[in-house]
Amino acid sequence: MPPDINNLTEPVGAQDRVCQNCKASFSIEPDDFSFYDRMKVPPPTWCPECRMKRRMVFRNERGLFKHVCGLCGKDIITLYNPAADVVVYCNECWWGDQWDASEYAKEYDATRPFLEQFSELLKAVPRMALEALQNENSPYTNYTWFGKNVYLSPSTMYSENVMYSHGVTHCQDIIDCVYIDGSELCYESVDSDKCSRSLYLYNCRECMDSAFLYDCRGCRSCFMSSGLRNRSFVFRNQPLTKEAYEARMRELGLGKDAFMRACVKEFEALRAGSIHRFADIFKGVASTGNSLINVKNVRYGFTGFDSENVSHAIRFYEIKDSADIYGSGNGAEFLYDGVNIGYKDSLIRFSTNTYDGIRDATYCDYCRTSQNIFGCVGLRNKQYYILNKPYSKEAYEALVPKIIAHMDSMPYRDSMGRAYGFGELYPSEFSPFAYNESIAQEYFPLTESQAREQGFLWRPQGSRDHQITIPAEDLPDDIADVPASITKEIVGCMHRAACDDPCTAAFRITDAELQFYKRMGVPLPRLCPNCRHYQKARYRNPLNVELWHRRCMCVQTGSGHAHQGECSNEFETPYAPERPERIYCEQCYNAEIA
Repeated sequence: MPPDINNLTEPVGAQDRVCQNCKASFSIEPDDFSFYDRMKVPPPTWCPECRMKRRMVFRNERGLFKHVCGLCGKDIITLYNPAADVVVYCNECWWGDQWDASEYAKEYDATRPFLEQFSELLKAVPRMALEALQNENSPYTNYTWFGKNVYLSPSTMYSENVMYSHGVTHCQDIIDCVYIDGSELCYESVDSDKCSRSLYLYNCRECMDSAFLYDCRGCRSCFMSSGLRNRSFVFRNQPLTKEAYEARMRELGLGKDAFMRACVKEFEALRAGSIHRFADIFKGVASTGNSLINVKNVRYGFTGFDSENVSHAIRFYEIKDSADIYGSGNGAEFLYDGVNIGYKDSLIRFSTNTYDGIRDATYCDYCRTSQNIFGCVGLRNKQYYILNKPYSKEAYEALVPKIIAHMDSMPYRDSMGRAYGFGELYPSEFSPFAYNESIAQEYFPLTESQAREQGFLWRPQGSRDHQITIPAEDLPDDIADVPASITKEIVGCMHRAACDDPCTAAFRITDAELQFYKRMGVPLPRLCPNCRHYQKARYRNPLNVELWHRRCMCVQTGSGHAHQGECSNEFETPYAPERPERIYCEQCYNAEIA
């Protein structure tokens, strides 16, 4: 059941505000005011982009470090840099019964800012080495649930045999893919679902035995084509007989690196020259954003599905009545301003890493199976706690409003002098991650000087003193010529850590990886996993989760087109005006493609 809804105290119409952080103007819509009232929170003082950037600093997906468990003393792999001022337990110890987070309880002090007291608790309570749940043989991956043989593939769920990927759900035998669902035996594919035995699929659905397809649906045995629907044996957008297609494919050298690179360049030109729908929204009702499937009343949503009444959200599924979130799903509702929150939960505000049996949590971190908690860290199976200290129901309900009033009368001020009263996620300086360690750097890239000017922490990358045994340029061109001994080599990334990405400078080819490449008939990679990931991330649109108001670029007439000359339809699109793609409205796109 939703919380009680009081009469709105804010005006019904939209209001323009000035962001406390960047000083830009932003609008709060009537639906926003209604949502804030339901959540019993004030309107935000930061604009949507600054709020999103602040949240993202609390999530490190790709960085892994060597550490020592603070309880059992064994060596562990963790998402926390040893330079961070936090205590880390291995996952077995964190979930064990040898400690209790209530042992770190703090007495509420009305003479100091509440968030200052909460920050002390954040540093004191032990944290899990990895955000992982019920995985098998997957020690080198983060934000992964119910996975088996998952390696360096964050944000993966219900999947098996996945390597160097991101955002994989219900898949198996996947390498170097980003946001792919319900698929198997796929390589270098992005924003695709229900595909199999294919490589280089971008924005495709239900395709198989294919390569280099953009915006295709229900296709089989197709190569280097775009905009296909339920087709087979199409070669460079030209239909062939089965025999002719198979003969042409035998002539290709997809297993050779030189030829594959030429295909990638050809594919980039193919995608750039194709008609692009104004946004990738499939089965969406009254929704704006991109990469959305089966959604209703979603505003500024990116990479989400099966959700309703959601705004300013990224990477979400099966949620409703929520706003300002990254990483939420599985039957949650009434979530606001948090990261990695809400899985079968309700009423979570201004929190991080808090889910699984949660009801009514505010300003919390790493809490599980608890209800009515405020300013708590690491609690499990608790109820009516403030700063990890237990209270009676009556005392809790009496004290929480006083703390909220105290937060407004004595707000916390960060190192930049920005005020944090009740109604904002805690400041980014509370995060154990530096800006360049977090996903914020992927979505909103900054230089070190820019990050520090904006008040973010920055940590230099550690030294990369790898003993490279073979440079990428010396790898065999053809996968057929690659010996099994390649798994014993340390390969030098072609970027040599001279790019703008967090290049690791060197990498290895694992046994399972080599078997996959040989099975799929594709050459060995020449870039390290990080460089490959960021390369694919740039192909996704958008990377900076913005929308622009634009007009349809169609100037065609004829069957299916309702206009003569230029189309007058306008829309919200993730394609910035300076991008080269041809962007069509729904009607013109359907007339040309669907």
